[in-house]
Amino acid sequence: MTASEPPGASTSDIPAGIPADISTGPLSDPGGGGVLGRRYRALTLGIVSVVSLIAFEASAVNTAMPVAADALDGIELYAFAFSAFFTASLFAMTLSGEWCDRTGPLVPLFTGIAAFGTGLVIAGSAGRMWMFVAGRGVQGIGAGLVIVALYVVVGRAYPERLRPAVMASFSAAWVVPVIVGPLVAGTVTEQLGWRWVFLAIPVLVLLPLAVMLPALRALPAAAREAAPGRSRVGLALAVAVGAGLLQYAGQDLQAWSLLPAAAGLALLVPCVLRLLPPGTFRAGRGLPSVVLLRGIAQGSFLAAETFVPLMLVTERGLSATMAGLSLTGGGLSWALASFTQSRGRAEPHRERLMSLGMALLALAVALLSTVLIDGVPVWMVAVSWVVGGYGMGLTISGGAVLLLKLSRPGEEGMNSASLQVSDALGSIALVGLAGVLFVSCGGGSVAVADGGAAAPVGAFVAVFVLASACALVGAYVATRLKPRG
Repeated sequence: MTASEPPGASTSDIPAGIPADISTGPLSDPGGGGVLGRRYRALTLGIVSVVSLIAFEASAVNTAMPVAADALDGIELYAFAFSAFFTASLFAMTLSGEWCDRTGPLVPLFTGIAAFGTGLVIAGSAGRMWMFVAGRGVQGIGAGLVIVALYVVVGRAYPERLRPAVMASFSAAWVVPVIVGPLVAGTVTEQLGWRWVFLAIPVLVLLPLAVMLPALRALPAAAREAAPGRSRVGLALAVAVGAGLLQYAGQDLQAWSLLPAAAGLALLVPCVLRLLPPGTFRAGRGLPSVVLLRGIAQGSFLAAETFVPLMLVTERGLSATMAGLSLTGGGLSWALASFTQSRGRAEPHRERLMSLGMALLALAVALLSTVLIDGVPVWMVAVSWVVGGYGMGLTISGGAVLLLKLSRPGEEGMNSASLQVSDALGSIALVGLAGVLFVSCGGGSVAVADGGAAAPVGAFVAVFVLASACALVGAYVATRLKPRG
């Protein structure tokens, strides 16, 4: 799960590490009732509430981050506050899947909620930027544990006929936070201070957990004894450590940085090759290209979105509230595109729609660059992100459908895990690289408060060129989604 991605309404969006037999042992379904019927109402409302709070935090962070980074004198680490979250969640998703398989989802879910809340407190009380980044990493661990555990809850608590509706509620849970999150976070940031955006959320999650608890305790035990899965968890840990070393090396481009960079690559490359399908990095036709495209799409989108609020606050003088609101249209158009590609008439054209989606994303990011020209109205950001969000909805949701279509029986869980790993890796790599480009082009000297110095325009242009170019690469990869024959 990413700060900007509504979890898909398809069961193919199972995060890394989800047990392959997720459907084993659901509660009995004695004749009826929907997800809000008497039997399932408390559990459904609890799940939606938890996802909504995570979604609200994700949208709120985008709004408050420019002010927080400036207050902590850490603009040069701006991108790492995002990529630390993704890096930690990559490991936690795999760990949570194995943990749920052995003990059930209750303990991982509550452990994840505790870690998520702890990370919010660390970030909200940070006195230095490195402490803030560490808090974001702890948040990532919590979010990774929680989202996987919730998917397992859906598989074990609901009958098969209700699961599509529950999964759709995951996406619906993002709509309201995307709309109101920036407004609330911006108002809190301007009136009370950015710290309260982080410190207020942990208290809010207690009520939905209390509502869910009786139903969670009633979940059946796993139908089989799960294998320890240490190999896959170890690979995910090595990937996370390797990515962290590369990000550490990238923040200070000195000769000595080659040492952690080399160590990071030595850990990252062989482990990634084992976690993803063979042929992924050469865009092999069919499943490998589906997995590769998801990482490219997710990374391109987040690399651009991460720097939009900072650009609007420093270059165009917008408030944190208005800068965050400029991105809300993307979430709504994303949901609309997800619905569009789900129609039966779209099935024969799915691959072309995904290629169109990446082209729309490349266009949207290119339009963002024009806002750096004084004569271009600021509302162009909102327009461009509506276009980009629609493109992402076509690509991300379409990829989830294609994954199951191309998976052989018995490999759906493993391939779903690969898809989520690709999402996380794309986010880590491209957001981290965008941060390196931003700082190396002089962006580290930007100041947000009191009319401080703006970043060189070239720093933002470098970020947007990177994201747009990667989206165009994704449009090419989308032409290789159909297997030969």
